[in-house]
Amino acid sequence: MDLGSYFQQRRALVDKALDDILPKADNDPLSFNAAMRYSIFAGGKRVRPILAMEAAELVGGKASDVILLAVALECIHTYSLIHDDLPAMDDDDQRRGKPTLHKVFGEAVAILAGDALLTLAFDVMSSPEAIRVYRPERLLKALNLLSSAAGWQGLIRGQFLDISMEGKTADETTVTQIVAGKTGALLKASLSCGALLAGGSPKEVRLLSSLGDNLGMVFQIKDDLLDIEGNSKELGKAVRKDQNKGKVTFPALLGVDDAKDRMRHHLKCALDTLEPLGERALTLAAICRYVGNRIN
Repeated sequence: MDLGSYFQQRRALVDKALDDILPKADNDPLSFNAAMRYSIFAGGKRVRPILAMEAAELVGGKASDVILLAVALECIHTYSLIHDDLPAMDDDDQRRGKPTLHKVFGEAVAILAGDALLTLAFDVMSSPEAIRVYRPERLLKALNLLSSAAGWQGLIRGQFLDISMEGKTADETTVTQIVAGKTGALLKASLSCGALLAGGSPKEVRLLSSLGDNLGMVFQIKDDLLDIEGNSKELGKAVRKDQNKGKVTFPALLGVDDAKDRMRHHLKCALDTLEPLGERALTLAAICRYVGNRIN
């Protein structure tokens, strides 16, 4: 399949939905509405929404069935990036080839814009339209999975461990916990919630949740490797910051070659998870390979 065209088509669906739901930009380029939209439309790949849509199709639904979930996922992901870039966190000046939100709008507005996107995600998922579209028990379960993934047990816990371990020696268990939280949790929720809201069986939801565990490892190890081996022009952000800040990563713990082996192991586990699904999982398998082979 032409994965490039596939991603382009899916991104267009997500971007339209985001544009429809986010507050409209007004004539003031430094307004709060503009701040909310700035990072959302900075050129993200929309991996999490696309995973949710593909999971929905895999269980017999349609991509459009989970467009509200897709919007929520991208809002949560973008909020996490905005806060991650702040001086109190990773202190990044550039993301996706553009100045980070706090460099344009200031730190206070960046914090508020991130907060607004996070709360908008759950506004969308609890809206009258969501209640009309999704079966109540499935919607409630998806909301629980999504809030857990974004909260203290998932993304926030991973970010806390990531910051608190800077400059320290970590073991493999700790690094795995960091990756599972700050990256894996939302990827896992994208797949499991996409399947759940599209009518997937408990077995299918569990399978895709397991896929998310391995895909999260692939995604983050690849990110860490790109920080070492990539270049800032292709990545759209500074490189070699992990080593400079003393971040605990699999390349730092194992070395580059062994980290690549670890990534390939998790990629194989992800593909093995999909194998029983046969041809209906071919696109999802292609996405997994893309995650492990991307250059940005």
